[in-house]
Amino acid sequence: MDHQLDVIDRTVAKTYEWVHQVAERDDFDDLNRAYHVLRAVLHALRDRVEPNVAAHVAAQLPLLVRGIFYEGWDPAKTPMRMSLTEFLSRVEKEAGLKGTSEAEKAVRAVMAVCRAELGEGTLGDQALGGSYPTTSEFSSLAP
Repeated sequence: MDHQLDVIDRTVAKTYEWVHQVAERDDFDDLNRAYHVLRAVLHALRDRVEPNVAAHVAAQLPLLVRGIFYEGWDPAKTPMRMSLTEFLSRVEKEAGLKGTSEAEKAVRAVMAVCRAELGEGTLGDQALGGSYPTTSEFSSLAP
């Protein structure tokens, strides 16, 4: 009996595509590191926006990436106001990066993958309610 489920196979394959794209854009070969970068940026973004905006973004994500996005989320504690420095510091810490420049590069890589996969409409200023990355402080990180 074949116990494979196409929906699971497709979401695992799509998740690997995302991780590979982050690795390529961030210019490293370690897929484990790429996964941690993807996770850290998604969590920082998720926590910076209103819960309804986070749900809108999550609905567009592939199934397994959506699970990564929601992992550990407490919507009662969002949105968290974060300056650019705080946002980058959080990404740096959660992804185990070394320094602000690595965090900036990581954010650019993940946002570029998200925009390429989901389109500008999902992560544009209108969709995010001006939260990220098009507010003036964060515009320097736009891919």
